[in-house]
Amino acid sequence: MTTTGGTEHVSVLVIGAGPAGLTLAMDLGQRGVDCLVVEATEERSANPRCNTTSARSMEIFRRLGIAREVRRTGLPGDYPTSVQYRTTMLGEEIYRLDLPSSAEVEAGVGARDWPTPEPQHRISQLFLEPVLEQHALDTPGVTLRRGTRLLELRQHDDRVEAVLGADGHRWTVTCDYAVGCDGAHSTVRSALGIRYEGVEAIKKFVSTLVRSPELGRIAAKDRAWTYWTYGRRPAALIAIDGGELWLNHVAFDVDQDTEREDPARLLDEAVGGVVDHEALGTVRWTGRQLVARHYRKGRVFLAGDAAHIWIPAGGFGMNAGIQDAATLAWMLSAVHQGWAPPSLLDAYETERKPVGEQFAAAVGATARASLAGAPAAIHLDGPAGVRAREDLARRLAATEAHRYSPDGFSFGYHYAGSPLVVGGSPQPLMDMGSYPDEARAGFRLPHSWLPDGRSILDVVGPGFTLVRTDASADAAAWAVAAERLSVPLDVVDVRPERPERYRAPLLLVRPDQHVAWLGGSRDEPAVEPGAVLRAAVGRS
Repeated sequence: MTTTGGTEHVSVLVIGAGPAGLTLAMDLGQRGVDCLVVEATEERSANPRCNTTSARSMEIFRRLGIAREVRRTGLPGDYPTSVQYRTTMLGEEIYRLDLPSSAEVEAGVGARDWPTPEPQHRISQLFLEPVLEQHALDTPGVTLRRGTRLLELRQHDDRVEAVLGADGHRWTVTCDYAVGCDGAHSTVRSALGIRYEGVEAIKKFVSTLVRSPELGRIAAKDRAWTYWTYGRRPAALIAIDGGELWLNHVAFDVDQDTEREDPARLLDEAVGGVVDHEALGTVRWTGRQLVARHYRKGRVFLAGDAAHIWIPAGGFGMNAGIQDAATLAWMLSAVHQGWAPPSLLDAYETERKPVGEQFAAAVGATARASLAGAPAAIHLDGPAGVRAREDLARRLAATEAHRYSPDGFSFGYHYAGSPLVVGGSPQPLMDMGSYPDEARAGFRLPHSWLPDGRSILDVVGPGFTLVRTDASADAAAWAVAAERLSVPLDVVDVRPERPERYRAPLLLVRPDQHVAWLGGSRDEPAVEPGAVLRAAVGRS
């Protein structure tokens, strides 16, 4: 960051220091792009918000070098991430999903069969954000200023001027590009005049963070990360630290006046009895299904909740924001470093907005099914109660497994229709549970272990990577074309344990680990590497 004539200049200004903004800053900094992150609040929120980091987000964190630290933060290593469904926490069990602890994941139990080198991790945003913030602060070229508000945004053909304020002072920062990562009530989105579109209300919630050693003792009898209960309203009791910190999410219909709901009573109803606790904070909020009409206007972009908000199911609000950041970071750095034209940035909205729309629709449908409630008969003794619980268990078996292991959302989102992808074909809408377990143009490069113990994802460099699965395939023309176009390209030979996942001798992989092109078989028409590379960097 430089100061010229009393005005600061930075290549990228990031507004908002949540997970999307901090991930973007780290990614940009590691790519050699200086950035300033400003955050209006002095301290991080005490609201736990998201409590799951998806497998794809963990892969992004792996690329940034922080996955191991994230995985060792949050719940104790031996704490199971299981989900139980009960009449109340003290009542009858209805259904359960047994899922491993972080220690079991880190030990690699069953790793040869994983679809990823980094399975999802249960961690409250309370614990995730400090890790991200510290690593952002440690990244060369990244500056973070808390207690600093965006007051005004002015766009010009060659720059953006941002008027910032803190402690009663105002000053101007100029930047090449600005990114609004400032949440659902985004000042940046408002300044751009961009509206959300979609469903304004699906459910209302009352969420209370409590400190209760008694709840910890109850849970210790049969530990789970989340206990779904069916008292007066569906509720989820979520273990935050594996001991005394708990989050009680209670769902209501949209016409319910939740201001009248007593958080202490809601906790007692979920537990099935009175428990000693200290309420640390209550948030009353509405689950929505909204996507911004545009993700970009001029030199200013939207990412994370500023671009999309939806009812939390699988944590894919925060996680989609981290994906936004990974896509935008490589594009901004390519333009900043001069090996891609500014028109490359048009592809950000082209790629990410359809993903946001599909996530919103799928998450909304899943939430409606999962939060449908339960018949009062599940609380009965005798055969009638048993039948009602068995009926509910069958329904939960159909709706919940993919909700809590949503591999389709992690590995099935794609950019097959992007102008930066060569050979992409029309694809069905994303499914929360399923995804193609083979390389396809526009999709994330499938994972497979290599003989040296690395994942194939680990060989993808900060520029483009030509992955060669057949050593006889000619890569020389690609290296020549890349040098002529000044596009950074590494050529790597691999022998994956699962070669059937790759289907081609050559795969051109983008800096965000998505496949830009695949081919090179002798029975296919030859391609001109320069033409493919020009398309992949937006020069077509």
